[in-house]
Amino acid sequence: MARAAEQAGFHSLLTPAGLGCADPWILIAALAQHTTPHRIPRGLPCRLREPDPARPTGRRLAPVRGCTASQTWGRLAPDRSNAVLVLHALTGDSHVAGATGPGHPTAGWWDGLVGPGRALDTDRWFVVAPNVLGGCQGSTGPASPGPGGGAWGSAFPRLTQRDQVRAEAGLADALGIGRWALVIGGSMGGMRALEWAVGEPRRVAALLLLACPAAASAEQIAWAGAQLHAIRADPHWRGGDYHGAGPGRGPHTGLGIARRIAHITYRSAGELQSRFGHEAQDGERPWLGGRYRVESYLDHQADKLVRRFDAASYVALVEAMNTHDIGRGRGGTRAALARVRARAVVAGVDSDRLYPLARQEELARGIATADGVRIVRSPYGHDGFLLETEQVGGLVRELLEGGGEQPAVRFTQAGA
Repeated sequence: MARAAEQAGFHSLLTPAGLGCADPWILIAALAQHTTPHRIPRGLPCRLREPDPARPTGRRLAPVRGCTASQTWGRLAPDRSNAVLVLHALTGDSHVAGATGPGHPTAGWWDGLVGPGRALDTDRWFVVAPNVLGGCQGSTGPASPGPGGGAWGSAFPRLTQRDQVRAEAGLADALGIGRWALVIGGSMGGMRALEWAVGEPRRVAALLLLACPAAASAEQIAWAGAQLHAIRADPHWRGGDYHGAGPGRGPHTGLGIARRIAHITYRSAGELQSRFGHEAQDGERPWLGGRYRVESYLDHQADKLVRRFDAASYVALVEAMNTHDIGRGRGGTRAALARVRARAVVAGVDSDRLYPLARQEELARGIATADGVRIVRSPYGHDGFLLETEQVGGLVRELLEGGGEQPAVRFTQAGA
C-alpha cells in the first residue's frame, strides 16, 4: 500500500473487500485504485482502536464492519512528510477537486484550492480527502449493507466526531502516514480537524480551523433539531428503514425541507436580500400561489441535495455534530485546547451567523499556538469558507510555507 501511494495519479477507495479481523469495531481495507484502466487493486486491512470512550450516552459502540472512501492528489514523499488531510463539511464528500463524473455528481467543492500551483500544490503535497464515516459517498453509513445483508438503516450506530476521527486515523495508518503536515477543515470538517489536533496532537504539524466552534451551541442544536424533525416527520422515513422501498419512495420531502432550513443558516441575510429582495420568481405570482425568488432558490438547493444525499446519513452526521464538545471527558474546553501542539490558524467568516466569530475567538484564546482570529471577509455567510478560496488559500500558504513545513521532494508533471 505504501508503494502504491507513492505513485502519481493515485486515488484511494477503501472497501471491506470481505476481509476478516479479530473482533473489529470497524474494518478498513485500503484499496489503491490507479487511473490506469483495468489495473487490479490491492487491499490492506487494519483495525481501529476503541471508539469514543467519552461517549455522551456512556454506552459502548457496537462492532461495525465497514469502510472509508477517500481520494488523493499528488504523490506521497518517501519520508511521508508531505501529507495533507482535508476534511469536508456536512454534505460534502471526498471529491475536493475535479470535474463531475461517475460517483461524483458535483464538481470539487474546493477545486480552486487543490492542484498544481495552487495553495495545496499537488506538485509538492500529497492531499488526502476521506468521506466521513456515516456518510453516503463510499464510506460506511446507514445505506451500506449491514450484518443481515440489507441496509443498516435504523440499526446504524450513533456516532460522535471522535469515532469519525478514529476512522480517519485508521486511514492514515493504512497509508503509512504517521504525521500530517497540515490538517484543514471547515464547519463539520473543522470540528474533526480540531479533534485530530486535540486527540492526536503528535500526528498534526499544522492546523487550519475554519468557521467552526469548540462545542455545538444551543442555537446550532436548535437549527439541527428542526432539520431532524422535518426528516423524521416524512411518512417515507419509516423509522429510518426505507432503503429497500424502491426509487422515489424515501423521505425526500423531509430531506428537502431540512436542506432549506440549513441553507438559510449557511448564507447571510444581506446576501439573500441583495440577490432576491421581495421579488417574485419569473413567471410566478406569489399572491396566487406562486413563489418568491428566494423560495425558488431554496427549492433548487433542496432538489440538488435530495438527488445526491441519503437522508439517514444526513441524520447520522447532524446528530454527530450535535455531540461535538472538545472538552467532553477532557476536563473542559480550556484543558482540551491546551493539548494542541500544532502550529494553528483559526479563521472565521465575518458574516457567518451559524458559527459567528465569537466561536472562533474562543478557540484562538485557548490554543497557545494560534495568533488571534483571522477574518475571512465575505458577503456569503457561513458558506464563505467554501467560496472565498483566495483568502483561504492565503491561510494555507501561511501555514505550509511560512512555518517551515516543506516537503522533502518536489514532484514535477514530467516525472508524474
